[in-house]
Amino acid sequence: MKSVKFKNLYWDIAANLYFPEDFSENNKYPAIISAHPIGSCKEQTAGNIYGAALAKEGFVVIAFDASFQGESGGEPRYIEDPTRRVEDFQVVVDYLVTLPYVEEERIGVLGICGGGGYSINAAMTERRIKAVGTITGVNYGRLMREAFSGFNPIRLLEEAARQRTAEARGAAIRVDNLIPRLLEEAEQNGLTERDVYEATDYYRTSRGQKANGVTRSLFSHQAAAVGWDAYDRAEVLLTQPLMVVVGDKIGAFGAYRDGCEIIGRGEDFTLINVIYP
Repeated sequence: MKSVKFKNLYWDIAANLYFPEDFSENNKYPAIISAHPIGSCKEQTAGNIYGAALAKEGFVVIAFDASFQGESGGEPRYIEDPTRRVEDFQVVVDYLVTLPYVEEERIGVLGICGGGGYSINAAMTERRIKAVGTITGVNYGRLMREAFSGFNPIRLLEEAARQRTAEARGAAIRVDNLIPRLLEEAEQNGLTERDVYEATDYYRTSRGQKANGVTRSLFSHQAAAVGWDAYDRAEVLLTQPLMVVVGDKIGAFGAYRDGCEIIGRGEDFTLINVIYP
């Protein structure tokens, strides 16, 4: 593995490159961009699990931290702005095509959870991405309009607007935890719904916890996500091969629903339904 940084406007994007075991800079390799979930980081799932596994299969894999998150730059911190997240993909491709060992006509993307929705959206306008895969991909805009806003997006928008005004006038910023801080807290408060509990069990325990995987969001900047949709114009613009992987259990984050929706809105796409014991 190799850690790298490259520019996105005025700040750095931090990323980890994973290489095949027999890697040589004199050869050409297909490349995969591995995109982390909402509030996660390049060291969780995107890199240490999928990045490492795909490298063993012969790919050069790049797992990157989103702008304003992880080791990447950008202020203020913890912004989850879908438009900027999609722009990150284009900057990552800009970097990949400068690497002499990357086969530029064979660049794909794999997105996990929220990174899956971003991957689909990015591929619509970033034609250098030739194939798309998602693992329990979530349409973050839909999630914000529904479960993450208590199914009241207008109320969330009004609250975020008031908070942004307060911060502009010097008030302290509000940063929300997207999941419980501790597994015990989830259990004590009855937050045992599958998606919430299993996310807490991964991100808040030694199983998957990483310093930069904070799963936090700057509340005053959430309005952009409420008005965004990962699948907007997919019927027209999404023409690359697409593989969608979902579990067989339906959870609160809506990955099963989102996976079925994007398949239904395209042509010649593949849905893989994984059944867990």
